[in-house]
Amino acid sequence: METEGYRRIYRRLRRSGRTINHKKVYRLYCLEGLKIRTKPKRKKRNASSQQLPLPKNSNEVWSMDFVFERTIDGRKQRILTGIDHLTRENTILQAEFTFSSEKLIRYLNTLERLPRAFVLDNGTEFTSKDFQKWAEDKGIEIHFIEKGKPTQNAFIESFNGKLRDECLNLHYFKNQRELTDALRIFQKEYNDERLHSSLNYLTPSEFKRSYG
Repeated sequence: METEGYRRIYRRLRRSGRTINHKKVYRLYCLEGLKIRTKPKRKKRNASSQQLPLPKNSNEVWSMDFVFERTIDGRKQRILTGIDHLTRENTILQAEFTFSSEKLIRYLNTLERLPRAFVLDNGTEFTSKDFQKWAEDKGIEIHFIEKGKPTQNAFIESFNGKLRDECLNLHYFKNQRELTDALRIFQKEYNDERLHSSLNYLTPSEFKRSYG
């Protein structure tokens, strides 16, 4: 929705202690060329049996996916992304040149916490026997979406779009190091500063704390 950005800015200004009229914020928002008209989203079809209900606790269900980027040095980067379905917290954001199932498992083992279930597409890293065995050993359920239906993984698709529009498309990265630095900044801003209308205009970190 084209006015969502203006609402987020207005609420952040109010939270910072500034007294300002929302109409003035909207006028400045438009004058600065920040108002972008987007195509209306199609209504989602009836839920598939692959989809899970919204969890009642954080770290119950995460989605994972990959985003691709190319740095100025010509190297192709694979960015592993992950998000908590309840809190919308960005739990995974890691760039590598390649992401085999072995490297994926090695990275996930470095995390301080893991979910009870993953929602994933049918990528080879996720469907590999090694990853399946690792998840089974960890007691993590795996739920695959239907092939060709990324909308069944709407939470991570939405996050990937924001990552693309608000970080990757705004910069040219010389190398993986620059990309990694930018991802860390984006992750902190997303979790600790970005207000989400779906969370009653709280940040993911705030919502997670308030949810107990």
